[in-house]
Amino acid sequence: MEYDVEPIFRHFPEFSTVQREQICRLGELYPEWNEKINVISRKDIQNLYSHHVLHSLAIAKFLPGLPEGVKILDMGTGGGFPGIPLAIAMPQCRFHLIDRIGKKIKVATEIASALGLKNVTFQHGDIAECKDKYHFVVSRAVMPLDSLIPLVRKNILHEKHPDVTYGMPNGLVCLKGGDLAAELRASAKIASEPMIDSITNYFPEDPFFETKKLIYQPL
Repeated sequence: MEYDVEPIFRHFPEFSTVQREQICRLGELYPEWNEKINVISRKDIQNLYSHHVLHSLAIAKFLPGLPEGVKILDMGTGGGFPGIPLAIAMPQCRFHLIDRIGKKIKVATEIASALGLKNVTFQHGDIAECKDKYHFVVSRAVMPLDSLIPLVRKNILHEKHPDVTYGMPNGLVCLKGGDLAAELRASAKIASEPMIDSITNYFPEDPFFETKKLIYQPL
């Protein structure tokens, strides 16, 4: 199957040769692993780059220019989204990917190894078992905010990175879709008002993103 990677490179022209090669290899590795362990719907694997890779990279657009050593936790990574595309896009950052399903974290681990990613670690387990702290926690359609926030609040560093080149507090960055009104009302009882960004602000030409949102919750 041929995959169209050009939208990725059009939106990220700054990618190095190594990053471009890693992005291209995703189109080989994910279909191969998906035949063994289903981490992407087999009906949707043809949309690997637009529905999964580019969607994940919206977080890189939202958090541009992070300094060396920023630590990011991908909670409920599944087969490696959004963590692996972000680790490619932001090699200066350190990523830790966690998921409760062992076979899915195995896929993410093997793909990262095949890509030669050195800035990613993995954990098979529940978020309650992760005690380390991070500048940001990211997630992609894992659970409602009012359930997610209490679980990851303990994992957020209270101090900013010493090289303060980004202007927002540490916190949670989620990728979500659909009608979020009820979810946001519920989360308002336990956290401050989040910032909500439409992903069409980053990728306006793709109708897939018309209902997709990025939510930033300071913690």
